[in-house]
This record gives sequence, structure tokens and C-alpha cells, in this order.
Amino acid sequence: MVADVLSRSALPMKNSNAMMDTSPEDVSGQFQTVPLPESQLSFPGQPYSVSVLKVGYCLPQTDGTFKADGTVTLIEGPKTILVDTGGPWDRDFLLMSLKERGLEPGDVNLVVGTHGHSDHIGNLGLFPTAKLIVGCDISKGDIYHPNTLAEGHVHCVDEHISVVPSPGHTGQDVSVQVKGTLAGTVLVAGDLFECCSDEDSWRDLSMNTQKQEVSRREALRTADVIIPGHGHPFRVIRKL
Repeated sequence: MVADVLSRSALPMKNSNAMMDTSPEDVSGQFQTVPLPESQLSFPGQPYSVSVLKVGYCLPQTDGTFKADGTVTLIEGPKTILVDTGGPWDRDFLLMSLKERGLEPGDVNLVVGTHGHSDHIGNLGLFPTAKLIVGCDISKGDIYHPNTLAEGHVHCVDEHISVVPSPGHTGQDVSVQVKGTLAGTVLVAGDLFECCSDEDSWRDLSMNTQKQEVSRREALRTADVIIPGHGHPFRVIRKL
């Protein structure tokens, strides 16, 4: 995210951490995205619940730089899964957030980095015993496991959790789909979506807009709630 933003610093970008726009975004004739209340960061369910530990942001600065950090999400159930770890500057925050939930880094079974930017995978080193999925790589320790994510195939963690290829922002982005929450299917999307109302900004940050458009439409088709990489969760309404 950060490298993309700086390389396009002359382009206008929406402040994804500004006061939330509560109006729906009509992203096509088929889908509408609706911001959820800023306080709604938890999505309980069975067997998995989803909690946003930190809402990501991207804030343009007066000197032409950007201040940015990625959303950090915890999935708890039969497995404990962390999706994106924030930047290295989030280390103490992340450890404290886990501790507040009675967790230590060794309790985390799986860490998913939605893509390889520093504001999303800056704390992988806190989880040496966890299985890692970073983009299309799956590893545990120094052992890398063959998989078909790069060929566009879904990787099933179990019957409720799937890692879904969602390229475009980079060449190997993935999202995490969680079925069975009270809000329906939740997609932890990384930078597939910057925020709820990102129609004027996501293309400026995309390595491949055509692929990302396809990935976004598939996400809108299948998810009830989307957790974006740099903003609050939002609901998807599919029009009949």
C-alpha cells in the first residue's frame, strides 16, 4: 500500500479515515455498499467470530507523503487466525490486543498476509510457530507447501474458512472468507477494497485494474460484509 501511494503521490486520493460517509455507494447496477456504524467491529458467529483489532487508514499529509496502516483482523473459533499484522510500528499494540483476549502469539494457528506490503505484514516475526499464508505462499517454519492459489484456486482452511485469490492491487493478493457469522459471510479483503467509498481511488493504487475489477465483483457477489484494508467494515446489498 505505502509504496503504491508514494509512487502516485501526485494523484488525488480519498481520505479513508475521515468522518464516515453514511450514504450508500452504488458500485454498479447490481450491488450497493453501505457503511456500518464505526462501532461495529465484531461479527459473532458459529463456529467462528470475526473482530477488527485495528481499522486501517490512509491519510495524505501536507508535505506530499501519506500516513498509512493496514487493517488488522482476528478470527476466533476452532482455529485462531490473524489476517494482516499491521506495520512494525504496531508491534506493541498487536501484542496488547491479543493479550486482552487471553491470547499469546503462540496461540495463533494461522497468519494470513493479504499481500506483501509493509503495512500489512510488518509483524510476521511475532508468530514463528504459526502457519503463514502470504499472498500465494503457504509455509510453516522454513517448509513451503505446494498450493494452487496462484492459479486462481481457493485454499480451504476448513468448511467455514477459505483463502480466496483476489489479485489486482498486487499480483498475488488474497482475501479470507468466513462463513457462518450472524452478519452472514464476512470477507477480510485486504486492499482489494481501500474503504467503503473507494470508487475514485482504488484504480490509482492497482497494479492491474482489470484483474482487480473482476476480484471486486466476485467479492461483492459472495460477501455480506467486507472488511477493507484501509477503512471500516461495510455491508453489501445485492439488488434483485
